[in-house]
Amino acid sequence: MQAEEWYALHGKMPRLYVPAPFTIGEVVVLPEGPARHVTRVLRMGEGAPLVLFDGQGQEAGVHLAEVGRKHTTATVDAVWPGASESPFAVHLGQAISKGDRMDYAIQKAVELGVAAITPLYTERGDVRLKGDREAKKLAHWQAVAASACEQSGRAVVPVVHPPVGLAEWLSDRQEPLRLMLHLATGNTFDQPERPASAALLIGPEGGLTEADIGAAQAAGFTPLTLGPRVLRTETAPVVALTLLQHYFGDL
Repeated sequence: MQAEEWYALHGKMPRLYVPAPFTIGEVVVLPEGPARHVTRVLRMGEGAPLVLFDGQGQEAGVHLAEVGRKHTTATVDAVWPGASESPFAVHLGQAISKGDRMDYAIQKAVELGVAAITPLYTERGDVRLKGDREAKKLAHWQAVAASACEQSGRAVVPVVHPPVGLAEWLSDRQEPLRLMLHLATGNTFDQPERPASAALLIGPEGGLTEADIGAAQAAGFTPLTLGPRVLRTETAPVVALTLLQHYFGDL
């Protein structure tokens, strides 16, 4: 049974991220978070259908086999490959911002098909994370990405890499198309040929410094403007990714 048949048979249903192998007829133990969501929020009972995805590209149609406070399982009825990934891979380098602005940027980037995200420390960035605080924030951001996949229909959860300094991220870039948003340039988007992948650099709320810009240009990045209006740091990736997916992806 394929995805279309499953949804035609059962209608719209929840999608949950469960990083486990799927084999038809096997039983999957739901992790605490998905189990709590199914039993306490959705109040689904035994036999209820839902869709799981493993974060690596596979989806499974399942039905709840056992529902309990401490133990919830599902039996796999069908397995199919996910079909919602963009053919154009974009690695987003996003300057870290405060509060839920970073969550918003990650959420919308995932909805728009981003392949990977690296939070960046830049000169004007006012967020610095260390030790346990960085580890907790990284786990939170990865959970935001997984939740966005549940909502948007993606079966591959993009990796949110540990935060690094801008120079380190730039030194690792191999993508043939490398763009950074910079309002002060008059360069508009003009890329006639379709590249295999791209790197996109978004600066902090105060913008990239001249040193940041120089380092990015030395690493092969082209400054790009998205028009005369100043976009917030969490809005800029939404607009830029939409543009890239329109020209080279599946929008």
